[in-house]
Amino acid sequence: MTAPLRSTRQYDSPLRRQQAADTRERIVAAGCELLRTSSIRDWRAVTVRGVAQHAGVNERTVYRYFANERGLRDAVMHRLEQEADIDLAGMRLEDVADVAARIFTHVSAYPLESKAPLDPTLSEAGVRQRTALHDALAEWTASWPSGDGAAAAAIFDVLWSVAAYERLVAEWQMDREQAIGALTWAIGLVADAVRSGRRPGSR
Repeated sequence: MTAPLRSTRQYDSPLRRQQAADTRERIVAAGCELLRTSSIRDWRAVTVRGVAQHAGVNERTVYRYFANERGLRDAVMHRLEQEADIDLAGMRLEDVADVAARIFTHVSAYPLESKAPLDPTLSEAGVRQRTALHDALAEWTASWPSGDGAAAAAIFDVLWSVAAYERLVAEWQMDREQAIGALTWAIGLVADAVRSGRRPGSR
């Protein structure tokens, strides 16, 4: 009796593994490309359907590599961190400034997120606050290049913003006193730097 012929097709061959890796790469790259058309904070285009269409594969192929849309987006985020040369897991205190520079450099390549205009009262209050900061720093930054003086004032504006306070409370789970203390601590450090003549960008 003749033994049945066995298939010689290798389903786990190096070629098939490479093809699978190439397909996954194309899917992740498609997600990154879709994200670059909008603000870095706007991930609405990065869906299984949208990425599948952009990568030229069907949705079932995307699900073969990612269990769900969250898994796909996590892979895209990991790729963005690789492109920006960001290694958060191995970051040390002395690396923080350089990592921040890499993050901002990467983010600067994306369109800014459009925001609804503020109420006129809030807009006018913002103008008064920025003017007050410029005036408060004028004595200390008179000999600085104008861009450096404006940057110092802008940093104060960021640190005392409502958004900064809300982020500490909502994202870092600080209570009122902790959030206020942390922000005023940072503001004090910047003020000390200005008084000592350390301009933005100097180390």
